[in-house]
Amino acid sequence: MSSKQATSRSDESAAARGFSFDDEPPLGSELVTRRCGYEHHGIYAGNGTVIHYAGFAKSLHRGPVEEVSIAQFADGHDLIVRLHPAAAFVGLEAVRRAHSRLGENRYRLLTNNCEHFVSWCLFGEARSTQVRACLIDPRAAMHAVRGLFSAYIAAQRRRRASALIGCGAPSVAFAI
Repeated sequence: MSSKQATSRSDESAAARGFSFDDEPPLGSELVTRRCGYEHHGIYAGNGTVIHYAGFAKSLHRGPVEEVSIAQFADGHDLIVRLHPAAAFVGLEAVRRAHSRLGENRYRLLTNNCEHFVSWCLFGEARSTQVRACLIDPRAAMHAVRGLFSAYIAAQRRRRASALIGCGAPSVAFAI
């Protein structure tokens, strides 16, 4: 591995800043939301949209690479813009790469997740520091599994509440 490859994905070389809906991130920048136990990654495509691997964000059924609004991508979580000055593909080229995979539905948590997707768009190599951390440290893996399970339970509760509202029932969320 070259020294460029070794440092290009590190957090030290990636400038991170908080996001405000008043600011527009640079085209092709990495957007990250910190979830319980893991981070979710996407590529800013312009006009308030993000291209990401939906994965298991909505249900236990894996989702495809899709283009959604920033609000849908963030799903109520804080948003971080990570800039990668050493990226092989920047700006419009990174967005073109992301667009080329729209509709792809080959999500795999350990080998083809949202972080692998963003890494491929920016660097030409599919990598996930989160997966690597989980393979090295079982505690990190347990924390991630707990977070994913919590996210799934929360999504199920929202879906059930939406179904009740859609049926004309009062808009009350039930704890299950």
